[in-house]
Amino acid sequence: MRIIAGEWKRRQLKAPAGDATRPTADRTRETLFSMLASRLGSFEGLSVADLFAGSGALGLEALSRGAANCLFVEQDAAAVRCLRDNIAAFRAQQRCEVIAGSVMSLPPAKAPRDLILLDPPYGTGAGAVAIDRLVRLGWIGEATWVALEIGAKEDAKVRALEVESERKVGAAKLVLLRHPA
Repeated sequence: MRIIAGEWKRRQLKAPAGDATRPTADRTRETLFSMLASRLGSFEGLSVADLFAGSGALGLEALSRGAANCLFVEQDAAAVRCLRDNIAAFRAQQRCEVIAGSVMSLPPAKAPRDLILLDPPYGTGAGAVAIDRLVRLGWIGEATWVALEIGAKEDAKVRALEVESERKVGAAKLVLLRHPA
């Protein structure tokens, strides 16, 4: 696993051992960030949240491409250790905040994020539940882009947001969501 583009291009990422987390494959991450770049134009200065973060590959990719900061939320202890190691290896501590806990326990947001990346366990519906909660708590605003990775055969059943685009990549489906226009 490696960073695809930007400041840390080609740098290796550490992934936690075992099957408690499922890191997003390089090809899938490349497709996701291509989809986002065509809509955002640039990642410069964005405030990002990487939820169900695992190794932090998605948030670190956004930071590598110029995002200002990233909040990482992960509850698996081994994944949190790996995530902290990756952040330290890239000397990105000043641009990162790590919450070792459940996405469902996040408090109300001080301000909406520009980009929210969610990679929950496949087949659980946890992403849709989290997104609906994040909308209610102010994490997702009118201008926020939300990227959800789910299993290729799943549907994104999110009540509060509209599907803007979706694409299957191997075993994954990438879904971009926004508030209705």
